[in-house]
Amino acid sequence: MTKEKYLEDLKDIKSMMERSSRFISLSGISGVIAGVLALIGAYLAYQTVYYEQDYLSYRKAIMNEATIIELLTIALGVLILSFSAGVFFTQRKARKNNQKLWDKQAKLLVINLMIPLTVGGLLCLILLFKGFIGLVAPLTLVFYGLALINASKYTLSEIRSLGLFEIALGLIGCQFVGFGLILWAIGFGLLHIVYGVVMHLKYGS
Repeated sequence: MTKEKYLEDLKDIKSMMERSSRFISLSGISGVIAGVLALIGAYLAYQTVYYEQDYLSYRKAIMNEATIIELLTIALGVLILSFSAGVFFTQRKARKNNQKLWDKQAKLLVINLMIPLTVGGLLCLILLFKGFIGLVAPLTLVFYGLALINASKYTLSEIRSLGLFEIALGLIGCQFVGFGLILWAIGFGLLHIVYGVVMHLKYGS
């Protein structure tokens, strides 16, 4: 009985150390919302880039300065709304668990997340304005995946798995450039929804 209590105490100590070294207030609901917003953004991007021809049975992609500005506006809108939803639901979960939203682990999480995201974002903007448009969507997946893996040591371990899937989709998109938008919708949309549902069921809202 004493041995069992000793093992139980060790388990509790390990759990407390794990909680103190990781930011565990990420909300599954925010992942679902981010996924839905990404799917809406992908649809709007498709409608912006592809124009249906009256005399053809397929849609033709047209890229010019106006469409690039529209795409950047859509991307920025999705980013702002997703970030806002993430902060709102994460703050709500942190309050529910009597945890601070902005502590040492949260700072480390954000720093390690933002380094690959910033580098990837700047690279994608350079490629976009130099005409390498087909690589932009796949590379956003690659750098987002790298950002998740880089930040995973400071939060839930499932983030790492999501990052690996994002990188895989991005590399496939670099090989099959014509499917970049579809793969982007899968990576930022469907995978986020699946991840959010799993996290919500496993850890709660």
